[in-house]
Amino acid sequence: MNSDSNLVNYQGSCHCHVITFEIKAPEILEVDECNCSICKKTGFLHLILPKSHFRLLTGNEYLTDYQFNTHTAHHTFCGICGIKPFYIPRSNPDGIDVNVRCLDPIPKNIIVTPFDGINWEKNAASLKTKSKE
Repeated sequence: MNSDSNLVNYQGSCHCHVITFEIKAPEILEVDECNCSICKKTGFLHLILPKSHFRLLTGNEYLTDYQFNTHTAHHTFCGICGIKPFYIPRSNPDGIDVNVRCLDPIPKNIIVTPFDGINWEKNAASLKTKSKE
């Protein structure tokens, strides 16, 4: 990850704005678009960060946790509007995975890389270092 001096502050939220957060990330965001079933259905664009670069501002009491398969990832949704703005990913349980589509406004400097999540076990190793500072 970049030093803090190279990072930009971004604001984000769920649809109803009950859950709000801020992150520190590079100006040019390199994100992954996964083809697994949950990511395709939610339209999630993955930006995995160290937890120290994420701060929940409001709405903790409205977060709902959903787990499936290995029950390792904690998919957090707004209990009011149903949007999934961030979660703790299975690949980086020490980090946070932010849905870039939930940043306000959505940044223009995004590089999207396809990720084959259908074959997750075979490809997960490529994600392991994304939450490191």
